[in-house]
Amino acid sequence: MGNDEHIATHIPQLRRYARALTGDYSAAEDLVQDTLERAWKRIGLWRLGSDLRAWLFTIMHNLHVNQLKADSRKQGQPPEQATLDLSVRPTQEDRLELRDLNKALRRLSNEQREVLLLVGLEQMSYEEVAKVLGIPIGTVMSRLSRGRDQLRAMMEGSSAAPQLKVIK
Repeated sequence: MGNDEHIATHIPQLRRYARALTGDYSAAEDLVQDTLERAWKRIGLWRLGSDLRAWLFTIMHNLHVNQLKADSRKQGQPPEQATLDLSVRPTQEDRLELRDLNKALRRLSNEQREVLLLVGLEQMSYEEVAKVLGIPIGTVMSRLSRGRDQLRAMMEGSSAAPQLKVIK
């Protein structure tokens, strides 16, 4: 199997993550296309034997961050609201819960949302997430913990997200 086939096997995962990141089908497809284009142009930079999936997600993450920066400079507005793309049709109650989850995810910081999506949606290990985002594992664990706490509080209807304790 050549590099093209190896990269192609990760396209569904890239699409799913891009949709969750961008919240817009068209923007997600553009992000995947840009990611694949950059990966194929720079395949010589990928080290044989290293994690190709993590390399592709790193490219996507970096492109997405750059796009957010460029968009915020142009518009001064947050990205559109996302909807999760599911393979199984949810019931009415499930739809309402997913809508609420989606709204709660959008209220998290980008950093917490990215970690939650990579761990929860893409089922990456903490080490893989750290590589993709270029942050220490401890930061991954901290963002994940805080993100889960805030998400839980929002889903339970608590108006205030958990506050950090000041330790003297």
